[in-house]
Amino acid sequence: MAKLVSSTYGESLFEVAVEQNMTDALYDEAVCVLQVFSDNKELSEFLCHPNIEKDEKIKVMINSFEKFVSKEMTGFLVTVVEKDRAYAIKDILNYFLNKVKEYKGIGTAYVTTPVEPDKAAKEKILKRLLETTDYQEFEIHYSVDESLIGGMIIRIGDRVVDSSIKHKLLELSRQLQKIDL
Repeated sequence: MAKLVSSTYGESLFEVAVEQNMTDALYDEAVCVLQVFSDNKELSEFLCHPNIEKDEKIKVMINSFEKFVSKEMTGFLVTVVEKDRAYAIKDILNYFLNKVKEYKGIGTAYVTTPVEPDKAAKEKILKRLLETTDYQEFEIHYSVDESLIGGMIIRIGDRVVDSSIKHKLLELSRQLQKIDL
């Protein structure tokens, strides 16, 4: 149900952004709104509290955002609250952000290496990702896992490429266990 809500509302916001040629502006605003929700857990709790009147929740949304974001974003947030979907605001905005990235040809990759890659290695990884995918740009998130020994793991969406030495050793171990002597 939550995925249906986030995709339905996120898709609506995306359509407005494209129709009004506001994809960049609404993208930036969505990032800011998500940051506000991340920094203020109480805001989410307030908006989802069953004993607080909807009118109060709407006033808080308007007072919190109308001076900082466009009327389109404020109106969208108010609509989400009016429809009792405040619990899904973060998911909706994340869906919207991913939809805009897809629209603009921006991929998101998660790269895990045994040591922090230097600038040259990062450029090489970026170049290789651009060559092997249909994306024009990449947002790459790096993490370190020393247990990999060498190589790397790259995740883009639901695709994973594991070229780590740890993975290769596990595969070799499985193959050796299959051999009958």
